[in-house]
Amino acid sequence: MELDDRGVYLLSHLGYHVADRFAHDLAPLGLQPAQFGVLTHLARSDGRSQQELADQLGVHRNAMVGIVDALEGRGYVRRARHPLDRRAHAVHLTESGRTALDAARAVADELEASVLTPLDAAEQASLIAMLHRLVDHAGLPPGVHPALRTRLPRV
Repeated sequence: MELDDRGVYLLSHLGYHVADRFAHDLAPLGLQPAQFGVLTHLARSDGRSQQELADQLGVHRNAMVGIVDALEGRGYVRRARHPLDRRAHAVHLTESGRTALDAARAVADELEASVLTPLDAAEQASLIAMLHRLVDHAGLPPGVHPALRTRLPRV
C-alpha cells in the first residue's frame, strides 16, 4: 500500500501542515500554540492555579510556569493569591489577554476555513464527527493538544 493511501499517514501529513501554519499565523500576534491553548482554557475557567492548569492540560508544572511567565510578561494574564490556597497563585486573564485571544481565535477560524474549503458544510460536519470518534477512541483528552503534554514549549 502506498503512503498516500494510508489514513494515518494522511492524518499525520495534514496535521503537521496545519500545526506549522497555525504556529506561523500566530507569530505576528506574539503567541505560540501552547499559549493559545492556555488562554483558551483560562477563558473558560479563569482564576485557576498554575498547578490546576498544568493538571488540566497534562503539562509539567515547570512548563506551565514558563508559559504563564511569558503570558504575564506580555500583559495577557496576571497572577494573584489563590483565594482557597495561600501557597498558590491564581491565574487570571486580563483585558489585553482577552483581546489577544479574540485575535488568535480569528486566526484559527481563518485557518480552519482555508483547510476545510474543499468540503461542503455537510462534509465538514461529518469529518469533525469522525475526528471526534477517532480522538475519543485514542483516549485523548478533549481540548488539550498532545504537543502540550510531550515537550516544553519555547517561551
